[in-house]
Amino acid sequence: MAQSVRQMAEEIVAREGGYVNDPDDPGGATKYGVTIHTMRSLGLDLDGDGTVTAADVKRLSREQAVEIFLQHYFLRPRIAELPAPLQGSVFDMYVNAGSNAVKILQRLLNDMDEPVTVDGAIGPRTIAAAARAFAKAPSHMVDAYGIARRNYYFGIADRRPASRKYARTRAGGKGGWIKRAEEFISPRYHMTDAEFAARVAVWG
Repeated sequence: MAQSVRQMAEEIVAREGGYVNDPDDPGGATKYGVTIHTMRSLGLDLDGDGTVTAADVKRLSREQAVEIFLQHYFLRPRIAELPAPLQGSVFDMYVNAGSNAVKILQRLLNDMDEPVTVDGAIGPRTIAAAARAFAKAPSHMVDAYGIARRNYYFGIADRRPASRKYARTRAGGKGGWIKRAEEFISPRYHMTDAEFAARVAVWG
């Protein structure tokens, strides 16, 4: 791998940014990409008052966020056992969308004639199927996953108007979701401004 897993986690933290509590975001209070729901599931009562609230989210340090991502978003879901070039994009998406990151991969594997159950869990069959699929298309699979990820974001925005601000800026350009997906897609597969405008035109 060109970079360490810790470097990937640190980049995710930097990409996610600081504390936000957007009412349109189902994740609720979030800092460095770690949501209040994750902190509650891990029992991270940082102020020691017996409950995990937005105040605890605000106390979360950058290093704590990196460790959470390494342990609970990379190692525990077994992303480390996928082909190395895929790991960065799947890891980043897992932080952003949980098990949906794995479902995107599993649907892609099925499309590549490597049948697996789309259950959002990386087990021996998904690991083996990913290895076979990558061996068949080593030059294309990372891009294919990134494009599928971009399409996933578009699908959410199609169904949920409140989420469109994450996919399209107020000025009409690519929003954070799309830019994030395209960080893991080769430039030749990035949408042009005209292609993006045509894709989102139905949103009004």
